Amino acid sequence: MSETPYKSMIRLRMSTADAHYGGNLVDGAKMLQLFGDVATELLIMHDGDEGLFKAYSSIEFMAPVYAGDYIEAVGEITRVGNSSREMTFEARKVIVPRPDLCPSAADILEKPIVVCKAVGTCVVPKQVQRKAK
Repeated sequence: MSETPYKSMIRLRMSTADAHYGGNLVDGAKMLQLFGDVATELLIMHDGDEGLFKAYSSIEFMAPVYAGDYIEAVGEITRVGNSSREMTFEARKVIVPRPDLCPSAADILEKPIVVCKAVGTCVVPKQVQRKAK
């Protein structure tokens, strides 16, 4: 990701309520939900408005996510048009549970595991842009 002043990051733990499949596997759509929250913050920082998510031009699921994993979702604005904002996103697994040791054990990963990458475009109509330069 390139250097821009508009970057956002959220981190949260996937719960058993997020697990959708056998083995406590979390649905990939959860990563897209996180990217949507990151995009909303980016648009508020840049334009003073939540805007609308128009489309993803690419989405790549790279590793499984399970209940108990801590996920860090990051994003940044990479291109600004009149009303469009292109963004890149990455979700990384940063902490994993270790039930093999005991039910409450967990490890911080030395090197985060990239679980999903995406590129998307959001739109902020001109009439609601309050901060765009």
